[in-house]
Amino acid sequence: MVKRRAQSSRIGLISDTHNLVRPEALAWLAGCDAIVHAGDICNQAVLDALVSIAPLTVVRGNNDVGEWATSIPLHATLDVQQVKIFVVHDIADVPRNLHEAGVHVVVTGHSHKPLIVERDGVLFVNPGSAGPRRFKLPISAGMLTIEGANVEATLQTLTA
Repeated sequence: MVKRRAQSSRIGLISDTHNLVRPEALAWLAGCDAIVHAGDICNQAVLDALVSIAPLTVVRGNNDVGEWATSIPLHATLDVQQVKIFVVHDIADVPRNLHEAGVHVVVTGHSHKPLIVERDGVLFVNPGSAGPRRFKLPISAGMLTIEGANVEATLQTLTA
């Protein structure tokens, strides 16, 4: 019997673009199976640029105001292979019942600080900010690589 290796899915992670779609971000996300934007998009043009690359899951951030943003949810759930991903802009809004909900990965934004950390068996990923530089924080994005029930997160600095 020949075992087939499950095909991996690449989920691009981006947040806090604040009206700015950097060519480096588009290059990083090229070839993804899907893209998650964790809020602070700030205009529809950002979403239009991203959806041209891959299917898009987005949540509304605290700076996403106006009529264009009213239909964007405050949180979203995405199932990729055997991995459930919960997306919310601010980590303070993550529900406590992640295990009950079967969540494996939480994607947040807001702080502009890139982070990958595991807490109580749940992987938390903040891709940082791909928008205008804030303080001395890096310009960054992330990637989830999912194969079956296995998930690996990576961060990428987009510009020096």
